Amino acid sequence: MDMSWTKSGYLDAEIRGSVLIVRLDGGQHALMGVGMSDALADMLDCIEQDAAVRAVIFTGKHPERFIGHADVRWLQEGGKTIPRVGSMIASAIAHTSKVARSIPPLAAASSATPLNGGMQLDKLHDSFLRMNRCGIIFIAALNGSALGLGCEFAQVSDVRLMAEGNFFIGQPEILLGINPGGGGTQRLTRLVGSHRALMMMLEGRPVTAARALEIGLVDELVPPDQLIARAVELAEYLGSRPRGAIAAIKRAVYFGGSMPLDAGLHLENAEFIMRAPSAVAQELMLEYLGRTDKDGDLPFYNPAILNETLKNGSLPLSDKVSSK
Repeated sequence: MDMSWTKSGYLDAEIRGSVLIVRLDGGQHALMGVGMSDALADMLDCIEQDAAVRAVIFTGKHPERFIGHADVRWLQEGGKTIPRVGSMIASAIAHTSKVARSIPPLAAASSATPLNGGMQLDKLHDSFLRMNRCGIIFIAALNGSALGLGCEFAQVSDVRLMAEGNFFIGQPEILLGINPGGGGTQRLTRLVGSHRALMMMLEGRPVTAARALEIGLVDELVPPDQLIARAVELAEYLGSRPRGAIAAIKRAVYFGGSMPLDAGLHLENAEFIMRAPSAVAQELMLEYLGRTDKDGDLPFYNPAILNETLKNGSLPLSDKVSSK
């Protein structure tokens, strides 16, 4: 595996079979800035092309923080380069930043202009969206508190585990006169509901780990000394599913789930049309049909077969079973 992205110093990596454990190093205060954002993009470039990676676990190197929040200096200095504008021009700047970043010569020329901050933010959003599109399982193992961009990083992951203890998580950006900029207004809303998310962001008060579990912001609370072991267990379990099917489901949920119903169903249908003829899907469906003919009943109604399949990640293939 290409591990060049670890040279940045922001991401430390440990390989455990098909699972990659990435420890986020934001320094003394566990901050996420442009350096860590760039390292994340480089990491995704490598692992998206590596079929051996089935799951990635993110956790913090700081003893009590996952990611403290964004590097405020990064936000402040980027903000002061942008002229004060209205909503229409702000929208145009955001669009232009996205276009400029996609064209390397133009991106280089724009790096010394007010577009630079927009391009950096667009790159971070692009990394987060890539995590939502690809067939790798991402697990946030929150070893401590996470505010602002740390909370948003956790929201991007497919699964969120949080250490038990006196930790908290939330979006306090309003207390600095800004709105969440790493996706919190959209992803938090989808996780906990629009009104609860609105009130959390308007007040800016973090919630405890116990409350985060109660409202669905995290999936499990785990004793701190068992956090990584539980994350690895879950990563191996979910990562054992066919990677192409994982990607199809993630895209349909993350992108189709916010569309009108007919548009979401169209996206689901398109994903199904791509997956059904794949070699993996055809082999597994033929196995299922063959077992049905052989046993005289549907395999997933046999508890032993279903439990074995869940553990294995896909229907185990017999030596020679084919459909009639």
